[in-house]
Amino acid sequence: MGRSALKSLSSLSLGPERKCNCYNGYFVNEYVFDIEEYGQGRKTYNNGVCVKVSTSSELEVDYYGRLVEVIELQYHNEQNIVFLFKCYWYDTTDRGIRVDPHYDLVEINSKARLRNINDVFVFAK
Repeated sequence: MGRSALKSLSSLSLGPERKCNCYNGYFVNEYVFDIEEYGQGRKTYNNGVCVKVSTSSELEVDYYGRLVEVIELQYHNEQNIVFLFKCYWYDTTDRGIRVDPHYDLVEINSKARLRNINDVFVFAK
């Protein structure tokens, strides 16, 4: 392992800095994401998040959420910066979503929010 890799690993092991930055939006993968609060009153904005998760039975499950906070964490050196999306997640059973068979569009029941979820953050990638 090289000297720079050891330095990066060492800074990650110390955990993030105590101070973080929060933003109203973030640009990633050629898309602009805005937090819900920032987008209210605007004609258009994107605060929807979809994450594909592989289960232990090798199935992929889509989780849908609404972006409420963008957080930047720095890990004790300027090269180790991580952006996280904090989201409200929705129930992905038949009660929470419906897929239009003709257009393949996903409709979310905004009242079917997952409440007892421990992992509200995803990497902004």
